[in-house]
Amino acid sequence: MEDRPEPEPLGEVVDLFCGVGSLSHGLMRAGFDIRAGYDTDRRCKHAFETNNEATFHTRDVALLQPEEILAHFSGERPSVLAGCAPCQPFSTYKQRYDEDPRWDLVDSFARLAVKVSPDFITMENVPALLKYKAGAVFSNFSQTLQNAGYHVSWQVAKCELFGVPQKRRRLVVVASKAANPPQLSPTHQTPLTVKDAIANLPPVSAGTRAENDPLHISASLSETNLRRIRASKPGGTWRDWPYELRAKCHQRSSGKTYSGVYARMVWDAPSPTMTTQCYGYGNGRFGHPEQDRAITLREAALLQSFPPHYSFLPDGEIPNMSEVGRWIGNAVPVGLAQAIGRCIGSVIEENEFGSREIT
Repeated sequence: MEDRPEPEPLGEVVDLFCGVGSLSHGLMRAGFDIRAGYDTDRRCKHAFETNNEATFHTRDVALLQPEEILAHFSGERPSVLAGCAPCQPFSTYKQRYDEDPRWDLVDSFARLAVKVSPDFITMENVPALLKYKAGAVFSNFSQTLQNAGYHVSWQVAKCELFGVPQKRRRLVVVASKAANPPQLSPTHQTPLTVKDAIANLPPVSAGTRAENDPLHISASLSETNLRRIRASKPGGTWRDWPYELRAKCHQRSSGKTYSGVYARMVWDAPSPTMTTQCYGYGNGRFGHPEQDRAITLREAALLQSFPPHYSFLPDGEIPNMSEVGRWIGNAVPVGLAQAIGRCIGSVIEENEFGSREIT
């Protein structure tokens, strides 16, 4: 059989705040050529480059010059500037917003994007950005793009509709010079479940890892927490425990409403939102549905819809739980990123994009 030639890429992508490359990976799976990624965390270099066949640059996006980004675009295909500014300043878990300087990164991204003037701009963030500072930050972001001639479309996406086995809501923005981008098209009317994602992985015990996958590692548990998880039911709460196992804060009336911690997931439903501390049993509903432990880093990655063999670290390196947990929790779910790529691809296919000179 004659080998078929590889299809031409739909467009070229530069990814800002790229982290370990999940947004880029979804765009690559949708048919885009990833040219470069920028992030301040130099430790993300291996994962970004290994999985996306692109170059990682350790740089502060706020200090980037347009010429640095433009140098990555050939001018032969549509250009895409993608980014996910750190969402912690806008998270509902955070109270003192104004003390966090990172909120200005959304504005920095908009200003830089307008100067680069790519064919497409896409940003993903938490829905709370829509309300932050009474909506002024997002409004200014959108208006900056519109003033530069972009059609701006946004939505709050339910990730479980896009092949992500997780209840997660994300703000997705797609801007195009050619036409108003459509809303993302769901791929899964029936959401994937925890069982779909992780049931086939080999069992491990708390504090141990699988022999053939360093990322399939579970945090250790104290004797008290082992007793707690053994008393936990899938989908239940710490209220199922004997009174003597309850934390002191939950024994007080002020803590009785905080039921979403020290809990097991449910096999036949999507997981809760993966956070940067999703490897910790006491940090949320992150207990394995059956095994007496918290989920492993690999399981967290699968629930974020990373491919099963996504490489986060060089061969032989044992993961630091907090570091890799942060990478995974901060990642754009790959399934959602792929849907963003399909959305941009539909605009490319319906409009004529010729070569243009990159200046």
